[in-house]
Amino acid sequence: MIIGAVSVCSIANQASFLYHARFPDPSEVNLYGLSSFLPCKSGIKIPDYGNHIFLLQGRDKLTPRAAYSMPPEREDAQRQSSPHSSDYHLFVFPENDENLEEPRKGRAASRMQPSIDLQQIAEKQGNQVTILDKLKAVHLHILAMEQWNASRLKLCHRNYSASAINVLHYLALKSLDTEQIKEELSSIGLMNLETINTHVLSSLSGCIEMLINSRSDSLLGIKVSGEGLPVHQSLGNQNIDLGMTAMVKNSSSNRDLLLGKLQNQKMAHIMVTVGQEAAENDMHITDLINSGATIFRINCAHGNPELWSKIITTVKRCSRLLEKPCRILMDLAGPKLRTGRLKDGPCVVKISPKRNALGRVICGAQVWLSPQGAGPPPSHLSPDVILQVDGEKFLSKLEVDDSVRFTDARGKRRSLRILSKYPVFSGAGLMAECSKTAYLESGTALYIKEKGKKSSVGFVASVPPAEQFVRLRVGDLLVLSRDSSDEQDTSPSSAVGTHKMTCPCGYLFDSVKPGDPIAFDDGKIWGVIKGTSISEVVVTITHAGPKGTKLGSEKSINIPQSDIRYEGLTSKDLIDLDFVAAHADMVGISFIRDVHDIVVLRQELSKRKFSKLGIVLKIETQGGFEKLPLLILEAMKSENPLGVMIARGDLAVECGWEKLADIQEEIMSICSAAHLPVILATQVLESLVKTGVPTRAEITDAANGRRASCVMLNKGNHIAKAVSTLDTILNSQCLNAKAELKPLILVNRVG
Repeated sequence: MIIGAVSVCSIANQASFLYHARFPDPSEVNLYGLSSFLPCKSGIKIPDYGNHIFLLQGRDKLTPRAAYSMPPEREDAQRQSSPHSSDYHLFVFPENDENLEEPRKGRAASRMQPSIDLQQIAEKQGNQVTILDKLKAVHLHILAMEQWNASRLKLCHRNYSASAINVLHYLALKSLDTEQIKEELSSIGLMNLETINTHVLSSLSGCIEMLINSRSDSLLGIKVSGEGLPVHQSLGNQNIDLGMTAMVKNSSSNRDLLLGKLQNQKMAHIMVTVGQEAAENDMHITDLINSGATIFRINCAHGNPELWSKIITTVKRCSRLLEKPCRILMDLAGPKLRTGRLKDGPCVVKISPKRNALGRVICGAQVWLSPQGAGPPPSHLSPDVILQVDGEKFLSKLEVDDSVRFTDARGKRRSLRILSKYPVFSGAGLMAECSKTAYLESGTALYIKEKGKKSSVGFVASVPPAEQFVRLRVGDLLVLSRDSSDEQDTSPSSAVGTHKMTCPCGYLFDSVKPGDPIAFDDGKIWGVIKGTSISEVVVTITHAGPKGTKLGSEKSINIPQSDIRYEGLTSKDLIDLDFVAAHADMVGISFIRDVHDIVVLRQELSKRKFSKLGIVLKIETQGGFEKLPLLILEAMKSENPLGVMIARGDLAVECGWEKLADIQEEIMSICSAAHLPVILATQVLESLVKTGVPTRAEITDAANGRRASCVMLNKGNHIAKAVSTLDTILNSQCLNAKAELKPLILVNRVG
């Protein structure tokens, strides 16, 4: 987020002047100018303090800069005369913005009174500035920010009044250049300005009070009541406690309201994305809950209400039986650009033994055989293929070292050798080995010969259709067409290296232009748009894997540099919202870009009287990140439990990979100031989920998730193991955790 910086060192030169010149009560001061602020049409009549001007100058700058009070009615007129004004803009004045220099000088000159020579005052007191003076100046600055936004704060629901005030205090603090004062505070062992996000005013007031009490001339400072924990009374008849204890309690309360209370002194929730597999067997959900999952996510971009109902019923039943509470989050699909649906492939599964560089089989493929409806294999097993078999009697007769024969889809005769047998839900499960490549389809007959008897027979059942895709390489052409049909054949066009897919969203064809970069599948594939028409977009692939990268159905499309305008909630979202409110605890709002999206959401929730439904704002666009404080303040106008998800997949593509770490840090800081829970999402322990083995980097990334209230994992073959690992990482610092690192003992032996 771009925030104009103002040097605290420079404004501190005026701290003594402000406090000794009978300056009005700090809560009545209004700043406008260099500090970033949230303008609002308050209509409140505030005196024109024309004689009282903060002298603000950048570090190592000789030219003074002024941030001065301006009555709201004058500001209204000024905003109305500007074509770019908006109630929803965060006004920013960077120090190096040459375009704003002249207007700034003009405003300052028009407000200065000849009776006060601020430059002279600054030079006279420049050598007498103390840390206390600087903190007083900061204190005034954050109170001025609050007062200017008084009307906006009054619109916030009473549940969020204190949190909204603290957000403004945080923004006011961030608008200042505090590097020098941080060093000075650190040198005398006082507070760290980077760690007071949750309780800005309380920490500043406490520090000021401590410094005042340590001085002989303490009568010349501001007064702080309640042992550094002030009670704020500026919003109507509300008495709002801004003390540290109350603020920390707000943060904890907001987290519990949205995500639920944590059990066994755990530090963070674990969310898991589930789909068709969760509806098919209870054991999958049971294993996830036992491993540590407390929230289950359903993506409304996939499936239908019938499938969602089955998943939710399964989760609630397993949660009740295990006596472990779980919550449901449903993400609305939102206006996301996606590739069209490819036609389903044949219902066939390939069994491939492992081979060495010479093509010789070194290890047979591991195949898990189980009855229809049975749960997954035991967690310590990692089969290459899972087959469901119609024929419980057939499976029950199989023993270790038996040979199961079959003819595959190509007419090749193959066999499976039984390696081990395990009891599973609704029958017996077996691990078998296949030493030759085979293709099995639904209905393939499996048989075993018995002495003196006819062969026992079972049949392969429920083989899902093979996933279809196109493989893109650097230099290939991809044609995206506006096709009205829901499905498309994967056959490439006649030209070698040319592929064709559909995109059902018309926004793509109406807004892009040649030269725009375009990304697919969360940035796994990149290209440049070479040509456009009403019905087609031609893309040259510029980045893909060495052997090409697969692009399948319903994969994301991002165009970071385009100005595509989406509707906030689509017609599908509004239909799904009714189902979500009736069955889920939280709704995820995807691809939020500006305040208007939140306004529409609040109207729809109010119309349906969904005041208890939790709201999760998914930040996955540049606009959503830049307007996050305004989005939060707008969402705080309703009483719904509120939280924020850092959707790192689209966010990294939209904002740039190299900026993601800083963006993630800034979002967490803003949410900390707003006392809102944060959900960290996308590619957490991705390698562990997909392959069963984590990378070193993703373990560290998961550990950083301790700062969040919840960490989300996506689907994969080893998801239960990943949940268990993440649970250990996130909660290793809780009171019941067994310390494995012993204190370091230094032993100095001589001779």
